[in-house]
Amino acid sequence: MYIGDEGSFDERGIKIAQTIGLLLKGYVSVGALGDKEITDGNEVKALGESGLFEVLVERNIEKFNKLGVRKIVTLSPHAYNSMKNEYPKRGGDFQVIHYTQLLEELIDREKLSFSELKTTVTYHDPCYLGRHNHEYEAPRRILKSIPGLELIEMKSIKEEAFCCGGGGGNFFTNMLGSDANSPGRIRVRQAYETKARVLAVACPVCAKMLEDGIKDEGLEDKLQVKDIAEIVNESKRGGMK
Repeated sequence: MYIGDEGSFDERGIKIAQTIGLLLKGYVSVGALGDKEITDGNEVKALGESGLFEVLVERNIEKFNKLGVRKIVTLSPHAYNSMKNEYPKRGGDFQVIHYTQLLEELIDREKLSFSELKTTVTYHDPCYLGRHNHEYEAPRRILKSIPGLELIEMKSIKEEAFCCGGGGGNFFTNMLGSDANSPGRIRVRQAYETKARVLAVACPVCAKMLEDGIKDEGLEDKLQVKDIAEIVNESKRGGMK
């Protein structure tokens, strides 16, 4: 499993990575590089450092090949995008999947079963999972598989979904700021309009940006951000509460 930048260094991302690790334990055999892992390079490329990106890709491919890696499960859609679309052009022959696609597979194989979780949820499509890679259904199928959970869609979804504001390196630079017209705050208001209690995400960047947006909008007692892995873990039979 490729943990990535946010899952390694951001406090919110670390919690999500830990939840996914615990969730997958017992169902699939996965390993992680730990302190030997380096960045995938997606944001490096987005910020214009094309030369450094090439170096990172070359180092990652060399490392994966040396370890005999054939399948990579990513936490972040940003890493998913880079490894799925850019690495093959440079000789990286790996099967790359996002963790929600793996959870969907486990549900289809009846490996995961759920207890009732009565809540209302709206789902935010991450840009790099959705518009860039056209994966809209796996996260929704997971949510719809949980008994008692009501999925309420926002007015802008799938290819029309609004960005959280963290893409293109803005998660690290905050060039766009956090005023009322920032992408994260606009998206939070769209989520609040649905009257859902939970704003579900499938990306650690989105989790952080939208949680900040909720605080800026003063909606902490009305809307809560949860990663899909966290929602699954709450409802999974025998799961960590």
